[in-house]
Amino acid sequence: MPLEVLLVEDNDGDVRLLRDLLHGTNKSVRLHVVSDGIEALAFLKYQGRYLDAPRPGLILLDLNMPRMDGREVLSRIKRDPHLNMIPIIVLATSEAEKDALLSERVNCHLNKPEGLPQFDSLVKCLNDFWLTRAALPKPA
Repeated sequence: MPLEVLLVEDNDGDVRLLRDLLHGTNKSVRLHVVSDGIEALAFLKYQGRYLDAPRPGLILLDLNMPRMDGREVLSRIKRDPHLNMIPIIVLATSEAEKDALLSERVNCHLNKPEGLPQFDSLVKCLNDFWLTRAALPKPA
């Protein structure tokens, strides 16, 4: 059964790289991509063009995005009883961003690496734990 993953990321290069590396690592992952927080919430709440969107088993969330940033998305997801059980991994560009997050609100924080070998290693680790070993909540 495929694992549905929602990537909330506004950087096209990071999206392409993550998609390619993840597909090469785990072909059972179906990656859905939105570019900002407003689109993420529409996807999660089956609104607009996302009426038939699958419920993700995992969310990969960038923090710095236009229109609605990742911190606000995180806050809204965690306040929603229909969404708050979905594990969220924050992908951020700095260590300082990690300090701004409350540990009970995010399941994992990963720094975005700068080089291809490091990004590849990050995706393999992400797959080895979150997409292979961890027991993620089943869709309702």
